[in-house]
Amino acid sequence: MEKVFDVKVLNAFLTGTVNVLTTMCQTTPVTGKPSLKKNKALTGDVSGAISLTGTGMRGVFIITFSRGAILLIVSRMLGENYAGITDEIKDAVGELTNMIAGNSRKELAQIGMSFEAGIPTIVVGVSHSVYMKVSESAPVITIPFTVDGGFAFSVEFTFEQVK
Repeated sequence: MEKVFDVKVLNAFLTGTVNVLTTMCQTTPVTGKPSLKKNKALTGDVSGAISLTGTGMRGVFIITFSRGAILLIVSRMLGENYAGITDEIKDAVGELTNMIAGNSRKELAQIGMSFEAGIPTIVVGVSHSVYMKVSESAPVITIPFTVDGGFAFSVEFTFEQVK
């Protein structure tokens, strides 16, 4: 199998996710085993997606949360209890998407990969999918996480070279 991503790229997204959730949400996520994604469906109930564009590269970053994970995370982030996916939860997903992508972009810049970020898109619904506007051959890496109570979420990203 050809080398898909430098481990430094994977670590940038892993570190960005852990840093933001630990600092902003008083939640320390437990990281699962990263893998190549086999399908386009997302496992969460609410997702944030953001495009990343750099010199000679473009990509997409997605964070997808189970209902339990996002309710716990946003409750800790905002200091209020939430029972359902409200507009406030959706806004928080957009903010988390921006913050994690920003933290990850900072890490990527340290290894010479500079990216501009688009505006996050939020998608809600069971077994939804997000179209990643990159080539079909660009592999998607997924990193699973859990938070207190075993609630799951994952981070997914893909990059391709452009001419």
